[in-house]
Parts: sequence; C-alpha cells; structure tokens
Amino acid sequence: MSETVDARSGRPPGALAGHVTYHGYDLRGGQPGVHRGLPSPYLTFIVTFGEPLTMRAPDGSLVQRAVALGGLHTTPEAIVHDGRQSGLHLSLDPLAARALLGRPAAELAGITVDGDAVLGALAHELHERVEEADGWDGRFAAVDDVLRRCLGTPFRPVAPEVREAWRRVVRSGGTVPVSALADEVGWSERHLGQRFRAEVGVAPKVAGRMARFDRARRRLAARASAGEPLRLADIAADGGYADQAHLTREFGALAGCSPTRWVAEEIGNIQDPVLPDAAG
Repeated sequence: MSETVDARSGRPPGALAGHVTYHGYDLRGGQPGVHRGLPSPYLTFIVTFGEPLTMRAPDGSLVQRAVALGGLHTTPEAIVHDGRQSGLHLSLDPLAARALLGRPAAELAGITVDGDAVLGALAHELHERVEEADGWDGRFAAVDDVLRRCLGTPFRPVAPEVREAWRRVVRSGGTVPVSALADEVGWSERHLGQRFRAEVGVAPKVAGRMARFDRARRRLAARASAGEPLRLADIAADGGYADQAHLTREFGALAGCSPTRWVAEEIGNIQDPVLPDAAG
C-alpha cells in the first residue's frame, strides 16, 4: 500500500488564543517504526482517531492511550507505530494548565497519563467527537468546544513574576541567565526557582535548556526540510550553545541520538506541531 499523508496546523480563536495550538496528522501506509516525542517547554496533549497511541512505558512495556497528556520532560517519549499515525497534537502553554486542566503543570512534570486521569469524562467525549468528526475543521471545532468549557472552571491565577519569567525564558530561546530573570521580576534566585518549579514542574534553568533545545532542533529541521546544509556549528552559536560539540551532547541527552541521526529518522514527521504564541 502506498503512503498517504494529510496534516494541518491551526490556532484556536478567542480565549484560547496564545495558550494552545493544534496540529492534526494522518499518515497511512508508512513503514512501521518508533517516533521520538522530544522534550519542549510545552505540555503535550494528544487526541487520537483511527488507532490509539502506543507508547513505551519506563519499564519497557507498551501502553495504549486514546487520549494522552504529558508534562514537561527531559527524556524522549517512544511512540511505537505500525505505519498508521493519526491524531491531534496539542501544545499547551504550561501557565494555562490551571485554567485548562484544573491543576498546575507541575503535577504532570516528567510523566504522561491517560487523558481521563486529568479531564475525566471530558476526555472520553473529546475522543469520541474527534473520532466521529468529518475532517480537520470538525476535529478542531470539537477541541475548541471542550477546551472552552474547561476554561469555565475556577482556578488560582499564576503569579505575574512566574508568568514573566517563563515568557522571557521561552521567547529568548533559553538564553537569559537565571540571575537576570530574578533581577527582572524582583525576586531572589532561590525564591524564583521555588515558585517557578512549583508552577511549571522544572527549574528556570531546566526550562531554559528545553527552550534552547527546542529552538535548535526546529532550526535544524527547517534547514533539512529545505535541502540546505545543516551547518550545526552555526545553529549552536546562534542558539546559545558553547560549540557544536555542546549541541551534539544535548541531542544525545534530550533526543537519545545525534543531530544527524535525528534528521535522518525524524525530519518531516507529521506529528511535529506549531507552537503557542508565547514562543514568539
């Protein structure tokens, strides 16, 4: 059977704008394999249709999820597929987790769970509506409706100092020192670290590492997709890495492989999403 690919990205309107982005993907007839879900400064929310998501758990076992929610993590997720990959990949601003998920992003740090463990019956409703929807417009509309209803849940607002520090981390691509962040928001480094971690789930330095890696690998993907020379040394220099060797080590730690291997195995993967506006 020949491979067919259909994908579309989008951003919701209204109150959800800037806090979540949608990327729909539907690949059929591809080669079986393993997709790497890479660390990023955003929460991952996947709603499947057609076939559930098959993920490799930390103990090596395989777990199937129709809806999956993952917090910030520093190791790649292994997604096993038989050549069919279909679903919606939502990237969530971690500072919107209280409003959309009813809890801080810190409660999901380092783990991936079934959607119903967080959203309850709404996760089942969302999966059913996405499964039955006709095309991307219908699937995106189903997500819009469910997430807008989630916004009606009362929640404690995020401290403005934490919000500003997180936005500076992401928009700078992780290049702002923690000491500078603390000075900007008027807190000590220790207090900022404690409050930031309690909200997001990782320390500001770790969030910066994720943002730096995410920006670098997207630049690498853009060059590879355009058929341009990779120029890893340039990407490293522009992205705040000490040198190309530093970038390569970070790929090994966060992606589990070298940059060139990642390009060979993953470029063009239809699960790769657009990002919320906070990324700048």
